[in-house]
Amino acid sequence: MYKYFLKRIIDFFLALIGLIIMLPVFLIVLVLLFIYNNGKPFFFQQRPGKNERIFKVIKFKTMNDKTGSNGELLSDSKRLTPFGKFVRKTSLDEIPQLLNVLKGDMSLIGPRPLLVEYLSRYNEEQKRRHNVRPGITGLAQVNGRNALSWKDKFKYDLEYVDNLSFFLDLKIFFMTFLKVFKSEGISQEGQVTMSKFMGNE
Repeated sequence: MYKYFLKRIIDFFLALIGLIIMLPVFLIVLVLLFIYNNGKPFFFQQRPGKNERIFKVIKFKTMNDKTGSNGELLSDSKRLTPFGKFVRKTSLDEIPQLLNVLKGDMSLIGPRPLLVEYLSRYNEEQKRRHNVRPGITGLAQVNGRNALSWKDKFKYDLEYVDNLSFFLDLKIFFMTFLKVFKSEGISQEGQVTMSKFMGNE
């Protein structure tokens, strides 16, 4: 009952309450990123959700759009602004995704939505991560976040899919606050975030 009915209701009301409570912080970050990113405070990108349905995720934009002499975007490390680094470290960049939760594209808890280009690289087992709505946080995030290898990330994603329950979600919810407080696993070693998934993991 929780998986098919109550989870969505709880998601909606908690996301609504979260947005109301975080509204002052939301507005402050919005204004500062508007200044730092030349009028572009938000980052939009297509991501696959439940049953691989494509939706547009919304986050606060932590990197600028600076390009090199060839016109291509500079590396992530060169485009990450000082304030953007703070926003990412404190996970404030995730706040706008509460709007995705309200719309039903995402859940508060679930496997993180990855890039659309990865869909063709998954094996049949890895594809099962799309049997549930993607989440703002999840089992992989509280067990290492971006510091995890892709193999371990998928292991935790599938463990969540197979064991989804109210008590597991409650555990992940409170563990997320602890991880954010400690600022653990924000990036993979040698990377600003995490290296791309190329398949065969």
